[in-house]
Amino acid sequence: MTTGGYLPLLHQLDRWQADAKKRHPNVIPCRAGCAACCHGPFDISVADAAVLLDGVAALPEATRAEVLARAQGQVAMMVELAPGWRPPYDIADIGDDRFDAVSDALADEPCPMLDGAGRCLAYHHRPMVCRIMGLGMVVESGRVLENTCPIQADFPDYAALVPAPFALARWEEGEEREHAAAAMRVFATEGRASYETTVAGAIVASGGVAGRAITG
Repeated sequence: MTTGGYLPLLHQLDRWQADAKKRHPNVIPCRAGCAACCHGPFDISVADAAVLLDGVAALPEATRAEVLARAQGQVAMMVELAPGWRPPYDIADIGDDRFDAVSDALADEPCPMLDGAGRCLAYHHRPMVCRIMGLGMVVESGRVLENTCPIQADFPDYAALVPAPFALARWEEGEEREHAAAAMRVFATEGRASYETTVAGAIVASGGVAGRAITG
């Protein structure tokens, strides 16, 4: 599976984070092994799912099997909380309110992509939301997206950082264009361009195999 133009879009967010770290050396505590924000189911787009599945497919077979098993365990818990939720685990199928309830109930569950040391096994293929975590953002309109890092209170200088500007509306225009292409790669149809799921949902629905169209 090829990820089209979406991965370069994600790299724009990486550069935004890297620039902030250069301006504030030794202030932003985000690092390999810090998994404070990597818990609980959260929504990812169809483009995120396509990129993520590439990362899963690149793992050694044994590691991939472990990731799939963890994802299956998390999906089983989600389905227990939202009976009737079936593949491809589209959030729209249960609605935002039920999904929020599932997320709240499983808020302490680690992402299935985390290894035993708390490192992301698909770091270079992680979803958009993972790349904006850890830094406040001010967008073109002046609206501020607050830093939601759960441990920032432990780092006063970090918590006090002024949100960094980012052209999010323009970025989202590019993201929107990528959704239809990603839906073709993931589902073999553009009709799923609005599909949203979770990390575990994407992995289980595909069997962890990038390039295999998801059905359901």
